[in-house]
Amino acid sequence: MTELLIRLFVSDYASTEKPQVRERYGKFAGIVGVVSNLILFLMKAVTGILTGSVSILADAVNNLSDSASSVITLVGFKLSGKPADREHPYGHARIEYISGLIVSFLILLLGFQLLQESAAKIFAPEETSFSPAAIVVLVLSCLIKTWQCLFYRKVGRRIASPTIEATSADSRSDVFSTLAVLLGLVVSQLTSFNLDGYMGVAVAVLILWTGVKVVKETSDPLLGTAPSRELVDEIYHAILSYDGILGLHDLNVHTYGEGRVFASVHCEVNAHEDIMESHDLVDVIERDFLKDRNIHLVIHMDPIVIDDERTNALRDQVRQVIAGISPEITMHDFRVVWGTTHSNVLFDVCVPFEFRYSDDALLDEIANGIYMLGKNYVPVVTVDHSYVPDHRGND
Repeated sequence: MTELLIRLFVSDYASTEKPQVRERYGKFAGIVGVVSNLILFLMKAVTGILTGSVSILADAVNNLSDSASSVITLVGFKLSGKPADREHPYGHARIEYISGLIVSFLILLLGFQLLQESAAKIFAPEETSFSPAAIVVLVLSCLIKTWQCLFYRKVGRRIASPTIEATSADSRSDVFSTLAVLLGLVVSQLTSFNLDGYMGVAVAVLILWTGVKVVKETSDPLLGTAPSRELVDEIYHAILSYDGILGLHDLNVHTYGEGRVFASVHCEVNAHEDIMESHDLVDVIERDFLKDRNIHLVIHMDPIVIDDERTNALRDQVRQVIAGISPEITMHDFRVVWGTTHSNVLFDVCVPFEFRYSDDALLDEIANGIYMLGKNYVPVVTVDHSYVPDHRGND
């Protein structure tokens, strides 16, 4: 059914790499959420009022908040599709994450309110009436919410939207909350023990848990997260496939919303190659990345000497020193300024975050190891920290 709806209401649905198609998916998901959740709210609100059940009314208000969340999602996708301008040269796609964060705070606010009301019902319970219609409404609600969960999950994964995937998780939790209300209604009828307030508390706690989870999922992209290992491996493999690129390092990837990726990297080339040819190669790679992967790539070119025997021999020795300190360290930009009284050994090392050595302690360890190779070697070392998942660099 989901696929049929997508084909009917999302034009050019297969071209999910296009920003305008992605926006259509987001707006369609928002409209579906608004309509379906309003229907659920009306059904449960009427049932809750007629039966006097606070847990059913709590579940109804939960659906009303879901409808409001869908409106925010709808507006967020509309605004995120705005083109870049002078004030926002990287586009407006991160508005999608902001809308998701607003939704998460609404969920938390609702959860606190329902928790207070339901807790009050535990200490001052009110009589509720059992109604077969209420059972039918709750069962129907579970079925609709299950479909919503699957619908949002499919759309969210298809367009890689954390906001819509978070909505899928919210719908899944709504299924369990409605089941809890249904269970409480049945048990109360069978045992004459009023579980209405307790089930309301259970629903509220579930809503709060969902809200906290959604806060984390929607705030992470705003704070800035590391690129996926798959993307890093793809970038490394693609760049190294070009003849003339000897290695690369210092890869940085910044995402300003889905499909808006900016990256920079240092690429090593033979120092004896014609600089114009090397520069032309770098230009070709940058253009290919934009055309084939929609990644705005900027390459810094690092010329390295590869045919000097003394430099190569010392590089191998220093590499062994580095490996002896930790296999997590990679080395790049190695060069030597040979002199008569001393020789400067210059290179960078890259370490992961939360490395067991501080930068100063690591520099001392490296310096001691290089002094063991020769008293006339003067190490000039820079410590970098990796901004991508571990990938064995090339030096």
